[in-house]
Amino acid sequence: MSTLPIMLQLNGHWDSIEICKDFNVDGIVVNEDSNYSQLNSAITEHLMIDTSAKIIEIKYTVNERCPPMKIRNDMGVRVYMETKKENRSLGMYPLCITVRDFDLECSSILPLAYAVVDSENDTSWMWFFEKFKHAYGEKPNMCVVLDRNESILNATSTVYTSMPHYACMWHIWTNVRSKFKKGHLKLSKLYFATARPYTLDEFNERMSQIEVIDTCFKAYLYDIGYHRWSRVHATVNRTWTMTSNIADSLNAVTKDARELPVVELLEYMRALLEHWTNEKLLKAKGTFTYLGKKIQQRVGGQQDIIAEDEMRASTYHIHTVIDGVKRFIVCLQNKRCSCGQFQLDVLPCAQALAALRHRNESYENYCSPYYTRESLLHTYEIPVDPLPDESKWNVPQHIIEEVVMPPTGKDSQGDLKNKDTIHMMK
Repeated sequence: MSTLPIMLQLNGHWDSIEICKDFNVDGIVVNEDSNYSQLNSAITEHLMIDTSAKIIEIKYTVNERCPPMKIRNDMGVRVYMETKKENRSLGMYPLCITVRDFDLECSSILPLAYAVVDSENDTSWMWFFEKFKHAYGEKPNMCVVLDRNESILNATSTVYTSMPHYACMWHIWTNVRSKFKKGHLKLSKLYFATARPYTLDEFNERMSQIEVIDTCFKAYLYDIGYHRWSRVHATVNRTWTMTSNIADSLNAVTKDARELPVVELLEYMRALLEHWTNEKLLKAKGTFTYLGKKIQQRVGGQQDIIAEDEMRASTYHIHTVIDGVKRFIVCLQNKRCSCGQFQLDVLPCAQALAALRHRNESYENYCSPYYTRESLLHTYEIPVDPLPDESKWNVPQHIIEEVVMPPTGKDSQGDLKNKDTIHMMK
């Protein structure tokens, strides 16, 4: 099996023209057929990174005229390996590694349930969602963001008959890369920019640009359904949850643990969630602002963007805000702005903050309660209970008598299949 030497550029920063600078250098050797999980493990093990508390971001640059490419999944690794094989020297196509705290996307995603199954199929997913619904119920404005896995779609459609289903925008892009063979660089920038707009005008403008490059790509996105991947078309407010990559991050963290026997695996997961819950509770207790730290920074960074003389009041609630050459209408009573951001993020945009400043009013009553320090405290004050000594376990008799057989499937090397850990996030 062939291997490739790869230079690692550690903890640098990207300058204004997207060149990595001021980095430390290291190196690894990996197999050419490595997948994302194997590459991630090779890097974190070599650099001795605690994957229960940290995650890594992997980027590389093909040439100076192109922006850096981010490796997120198996397809990203495959593209990198094919590129690297064209020039196998150590210094070519180094991987730029950034280490950061396991943040769960601005603390807006909370792991609620996990299960150990033989494989991901219709039966296991149906069982999982039935158990999840029994424990969690069905809440207003719930939705499923998935990687277009047919088994997840079948199970959720049966268990949650009225719940909308959305596609992970990154998994759609990996399908695009394999289906459409040209224009990836231009299409990539346009596609992700088209998925995130807050208004239909912005969306339609970018779709027109996509049509100029590739009409078949536009037709492909239309056939999927705009509401499946576009934030502005979604029937349920997805806020910032546009991908299912958080599940991939959790899978990377638990990769080695999945080789353990089931009881040890479950204890590893329990201890991991116990650690995360306690860590986030301490962070929430150490926050002394009305909003959580990251959301507070976002709001604070927008408060003085628009000058006082660029805003005028039409009524007590309705204001016109001029931002450069653009004109926006803000209605504070309905918590809406013509930019779309106020109502979709449920958080005041720069224009709304300018209107509030004009009224000498605090923004606190115009933010979703889910962003507040109080909500964070309520979320993480429920502890993950410690596991008592095995001698103290109260195990029902029918569980004691149940015989659990090992998986019968084999992979290409003849080993037993790895246990799949299914995650459900909200």
